[in-house]
Amino acid sequence: MTRDIIAEGKHIRLVRVGKWEFAERCQASGVVCIVAVTDENRLLLVEQFRPPVGKRVVELPAGLAGDTRDFEGELLAQAAKRELCEETGYTAESLVELGTFASSAGLTNETVTFFAARLLKKTGDRGGDESEDITDHEIDMDDVDRWLKKAAANDRLIDARVYTGLYLWKSMF
Repeated sequence: MTRDIIAEGKHIRLVRVGKWEFAERCQASGVVCIVAVTDENRLLLVEQFRPPVGKRVVELPAGLAGDTRDFEGELLAQAAKRELCEETGYTAESLVELGTFASSAGLTNETVTFFAARLLKKTGDRGGDESEDITDHEIDMDDVDRWLKKAAANDRLIDARVYTGLYLWKSMF
């Protein structure tokens, strides 16, 4: 089938294949999402304003692999370690790939690879790179459900990857 570019911006392009239109990233080689739980059994979450939905969103630490010249050819596991440190200030001694999943198969060709991060060490106070305004949260795993419900009641959106990550974590550990 013919693949036509409908429009292209700095980060995203719109593509048509047959009658199907979808979005794809221009530069990134992948997306990573990290389920990080401390030795004290606390889940690391991040929160930031997301313009497409016009709200603050609670998410797992996540980001793009290979999206800048500095990170061309970056392996997904390397991106996961980098994003975890950038967003939370934690490094992981153990990183296990949990699987790769479609993020929104009707809208984009993007897939997300989940990693479990263990044996964490706090190495600094972070909150994202210079382009991000991230608030970090450390939530006791026994209290995650209640905390997420409270966050949602306080006008925060919960990224679906949080629930996916929790499911993957609980099925593995």
